[in-house]
Amino acid sequence: MNIIELITSNISTILALVATGVFAGILAGLLGVGGGIVIVPVLFFLFQGFGVSAESAMLVATATSLATIVPTSVSSILSHNHKGNVDFELFKHWALFILFGVLAGSWLVTRVDGTYLTMLFGVIATLSALNMLLRTGKSVLYQQLPGRVGQTVMGTSIGFFSSMVGIGGGTISVPLLTLYNYPAHKAVGTAAAIGLIISLPAALTMLVLGSTPSDAPTGTLGLVNLVGFICIVPLTVLFAPVGAILAVKLDARKLKRIFAVVLLITGLRMLAQLLI
Repeated sequence: MNIIELITSNISTILALVATGVFAGILAGLLGVGGGIVIVPVLFFLFQGFGVSAESAMLVATATSLATIVPTSVSSILSHNHKGNVDFELFKHWALFILFGVLAGSWLVTRVDGTYLTMLFGVIATLSALNMLLRTGKSVLYQQLPGRVGQTVMGTSIGFFSSMVGIGGGTISVPLLTLYNYPAHKAVGTAAAIGLIISLPAALTMLVLGSTPSDAPTGTLGLVNLVGFICIVPLTVLFAPVGAILAVKLDARKLKRIFAVVLLITGLRMLAQLLI
């Protein structure tokens, strides 16, 4: 089968993946949310629509999401560093612990049933949505970051759970850091650097060590769907500035609450699917 025949025979899948890239890019620029929290559930339900089992769909969605985060996180790091918002001192202290958590989590993904990942993502998505909806203003529980042991646990946990559900780390690290009176703008900028150290080793681990499910979508290598990667990445990068422009013209706070409601429904739906 030549490339033209391959494209025409999978045109509906390719168009759906293109739409995913556009959607993720606009939301990233509009609301400042990480691509993974959008891409994973979209791919999860999309792949099932094309006949992939829920277990396989979650495994491939997780790995593919992490792969797409690699190039976008590099762009994000450069942007935030230009504004002086990346705390490389904190990143240096956390990097090894995050990496340890990532390697443990991504290896586990290649060994567990996708059902567990669906449950974990559903829980994290639900908690993230509730955080967006209920946490108003500056909710600070502690005045400074914990000591070395506490930060070791924080860094390792961020790497472990983020790699297991296909997100870049900002979904967990930003609200966690701001609870400790850490400046929000620096939390977001540093999360971009954290996203790279999560996504790159995790995606490579799932690409090399992952066993491709028998019902995986066309173009899947290991657990990474290369067709999805190629379709999503350029459009995410292209449409993120569009979202940023829209953010100036629209009520971003209201839109973020709408997104939180959609994310809450998505997380609960993924959890409900496990019970049906």
